[in-house]
Parts: sequence; C-alpha cells; structure tokens
Amino acid sequence: MNLLLQTAAPAAAEPHFPLAFTLVYVVGFIAAVTIGSIAWYNSKRPAGWESKDRPDFVPKIDKE
Repeated sequence: MNLLLQTAAPAAAEPHFPLAFTLVYVVGFIAAVTIGSIAWYNSKRPAGWESKDRPDFVPKIDKE
C-alpha cells in the first residue's frame, strides 16, 4: 500500500489541468456564443419574434 501511495504522490502535486487549455475553452465558448448570436439574429425570426427589433450590437448581414 505504501508503494502505491508513493507512486501517486508526485502525480498529485502537479496541476491537473493546464491554464492554456482552460483559456482555449473559455475563448472558444465566448466566440461560439457571439457567432451563434449573430447568426441567430440574422436568420428568419422564430414564431413570436417577428415584430422584435434587432439589437444595436448585432451587425446586419445582407443575403445574396
């Protein structure tokens, strides 16, 4: 049992999840929400939202 605890001790001292991975997930989530919001606001309005105005921060994208 002591041997198992001694081999697990160095692994427990190291950080489990690097900061770079956390930053990638946070930045990716923010980008996905932003891009998804712009796409949703520029798509056809769902039922009940036809008369709602477009928010000022959402750019207008012309359909070709």
